[in-house]
Amino acid sequence: MGLTAQSTGAAALDTGLSIDRSDPATRVIAVGGNPNVGKSTVVNALTGLRQHTGNWPGKTVTTAQGLCRFEGKPYVLVDIPGTYSLFANSAEEEAARDFLCFGGADAAVIVCDATCLERNLNLVLQAIEIQPRCAVCVNLMDEARRKGVRVDLARLRELLGVPVTAASARSRRGLDDLMRAVAEVSRGEAPQPPRVRYSPAIERAAERLLPLLRGLPRPGPSPRWLSLRLLEPEESWTEDFAAFVKRLPAAEEIRREAGQVRRALAAEGVDAGLLQDLVAGRLIAEAERIAGACVTAPPDGGFARDRRLDRLFTSRWTGIPVMLLLLALVFWLTIAGANGPSELLGALGAWSEEELARLLNGWGAPEWLTGAAVHGMYRVLWWVVSVMLPPMAIFFPLFTILEDFGYLPRVAFNLDHAFQKAHACGKQALTMCMGFGCNAAGVVGCRIIDSPRERLLATVTNSFVPCNGRFPTLITILTIFFAAGSAGGIVPALLLTGVILLGVGMTFLVSRLLSATILRGVPSSFTLELPPYRRPQVGQILVRSLFDRTVFVLARAAAVAAPAGLLLWILANVDAGGTSLLSHCAAALDPLGRAVGLDGPILLAFVLGLPANEIVVPILIMTYMAQGSLSELSLPQLQSLLIANGWTWKTAACMVLFTLLHWPCATTLATIFRETKSLKWTAAAFLVPTLCGAALCALVALIPV
Repeated sequence: MGLTAQSTGAAALDTGLSIDRSDPATRVIAVGGNPNVGKSTVVNALTGLRQHTGNWPGKTVTTAQGLCRFEGKPYVLVDIPGTYSLFANSAEEEAARDFLCFGGADAAVIVCDATCLERNLNLVLQAIEIQPRCAVCVNLMDEARRKGVRVDLARLRELLGVPVTAASARSRRGLDDLMRAVAEVSRGEAPQPPRVRYSPAIERAAERLLPLLRGLPRPGPSPRWLSLRLLEPEESWTEDFAAFVKRLPAAEEIRREAGQVRRALAAEGVDAGLLQDLVAGRLIAEAERIAGACVTAPPDGGFARDRRLDRLFTSRWTGIPVMLLLLALVFWLTIAGANGPSELLGALGAWSEEELARLLNGWGAPEWLTGAAVHGMYRVLWWVVSVMLPPMAIFFPLFTILEDFGYLPRVAFNLDHAFQKAHACGKQALTMCMGFGCNAAGVVGCRIIDSPRERLLATVTNSFVPCNGRFPTLITILTIFFAAGSAGGIVPALLLTGVILLGVGMTFLVSRLLSATILRGVPSSFTLELPPYRRPQVGQILVRSLFDRTVFVLARAAAVAAPAGLLLWILANVDAGGTSLLSHCAAALDPLGRAVGLDGPILLAFVLGLPANEIVVPILIMTYMAQGSLSELSLPQLQSLLIANGWTWKTAACMVLFTLLHWPCATTLATIFRETKSLKWTAAAFLVPTLCGAALCALVALIPV
């Protein structure tokens, strides 16, 4: 193939993208495209970059880069955000356009979906206007063939005036041809694609500015594109665009002339709003014309099967019930499949702990060191691993299968109306789904929401959906108090689904209340593309779920579990007046805990479980049993211990509610602060779910037995 790959990391656009150009032969290639066209898959296949490729719109909200060598020459491929347009009306559009214009790209590749080429050509035409050194990759050719769609690549190449290649990136077909086209446009003479012709008034205005834009710095935007953008009012310019214009030779003369041209356009009836409409309309018409000349498709476009499935997954009558059944099925498979592996890991941890303690004792280590390091840090660390790893290893692949299949955008479609009623954005359904695995990941996913107000709504309420770390506590309490004796985890799975629905309902309610108070506003509209259904690639899903999600989340939890284990051991083994510090803390919290239907040890377990929700139940056991380290009990033994300490069904119900609705873990809070850069909103994300949980628990506590 003549192509080798090397990952060079990733950087967010808002913090600047550092590209290694130490080798003067290196060419920087921007890789763009609509969402769901396989753009990131192309980059991954060429560079070996292990970047997760989401199957929903707007997933790539940062820019990643990877190095590949083709025929001995280095190329840095930069995966820019997926977008439908480059008019900079959203964060994705602005990020993609600004990198194409000002990111130093020597050339661009625009990846298209062969099954719906017309919709993709709008972006292609805009990209060619900015960067004539452009190659078009028509991806998903295998899917197009299955749907009966045929693309005349030679005719498409003739009409666009730039190199066009076919690919099926999932199976790595066509990548050599793509890199040959990249080499051609980045190292040879720039193509001279035909211009898109706009209305006579716009063309005259652009021609007046072109003489002032000769000799622009390279790489950079084309003079033609820059002349068209200068027709837009200065108040609509992005910061990067304004800074670029300011650095141009004769910048003041250009701005004066542009102002005169805009006034002349307005006198002809072309104001700022009409200008963009006319330009966009002409691009759409040109895309339609080119697609009509190059694409042959069956009458239904090859999407008959997708429409049949959508009648099941998105209809008014079956969409929500099917979604709930799939959710319950995922939880049942997770619960039923995780029990055995968790027990095996627990037994392995107990054995390795004994061996490690024996080793330290053999070396003459003092008892306190063995206790702190082994029975404190190591035991808590292994507990987190044994509790988290099996369900994550099941849940994440199942979740990714639904994602790869194309179902998750249908979830957003089904819930969009409810989010609109709550004055929130329908994209929040996607960030909520991400929160099932990890609330911190869900918070990062809120970047796909354009409106700052709606992004804050999604951030503050993301923890209303329980993450993987809270599932063990929920499943344990639901099983021993409300589903005793149920076989196969079916009843706990249904009960857990009901608890999840309560969390989703609270998300809608609190979003509506916040929208009416501290985050006033009306919901914004957004375009949601329902991608085609695709056969999941099970092998890639297993690898991606294990490394990109399971190991990442587990490593983050383990990093805080060991220090938390040390703190727990100190609190449990340091006495004050003959009573451990842990017991003193539990007694101090007891009045507050009982006011909300809990008790001091329960509340203390949640407080000390701030680093990792997985250790809440172990801390509770340790406090009730007045032990110096964590211990594991069977479900019947745990039930007996809890009942002996005064638990009733109301206590269990309050425990479930507070597990669902309390402060986010430390990792999520740190992520919220990093995303919002605000202590105020981080505090709000801490207080809002906690107050809701406390209020519901207090109401349950008032119910007469």
